[in-house]
Amino acid sequence: MEHTVTAFENELTELTEGVIALGVLAQSQLDDALSAIFQGDTKLAERTIKRDPALDTLAIDIERKSVRMIALRQPMADDLRRPIAAMKIAMNLERCGDLAKNVAKRTLKIGPANASSFAGPVERMGRLVAARLGAVLNAYGARNVSQAVDVWTQDAEIDEHYEQLFASLLARMAEDPDSIAACTHLLFIAKNLERIGDHATNIAELIHYEITGVELVEDRPKFDG
Repeated sequence: MEHTVTAFENELTELTEGVIALGVLAQSQLDDALSAIFQGDTKLAERTIKRDPALDTLAIDIERKSVRMIALRQPMADDLRRPIAAMKIAMNLERCGDLAKNVAKRTLKIGPANASSFAGPVERMGRLVAARLGAVLNAYGARNVSQAVDVWTQDAEIDEHYEQLFASLLARMAEDPDSIAACTHLLFIAKNLERIGDHATNIAELIHYEITGVELVEDRPKFDG
């Protein structure tokens, strides 16, 4: 019996390490996608796009291991929540990677000259989203419920930045028709960043449920502009 329990704990540790590794990749993708915008670095954007399949592969591996663990070990209660949470968190991280890839693709469409000159309004939001993703990954690795709740309660701040950025870019397009193409791409970039923030909040909810067994049932804080 002790051997079986030890094997199960080892599998859980391996699963957690896989999720953390996926999180590191997703964070790196986002950081590089943002740097590509701010620096107008098309080569960095291209490298970011090319690395995306690595996240897909790791996410699939985590899902496969989670399903196998549930089927073979038939865990109960909190032991069951851990592989389920790992699988769902991996899905959210894979989507973060996809969205970071989309940001990089938009950077290529804007072009190196326009990317750096038009991206100023996006930088603050991008850094905020990256910080939220980093914080929720730290919460997962440390199994820190309060840190996860902090990320969850700060979701409205990202929404507020998005609404303000959206209005700012629309105003700029109205004032300067030559900026319409670049600003349109930046609007899509801002939306991708806002969605990454949503995925970070989803992960925070999953961490809370995994550790406590209780769902965060209150309405997620939203910016009411």
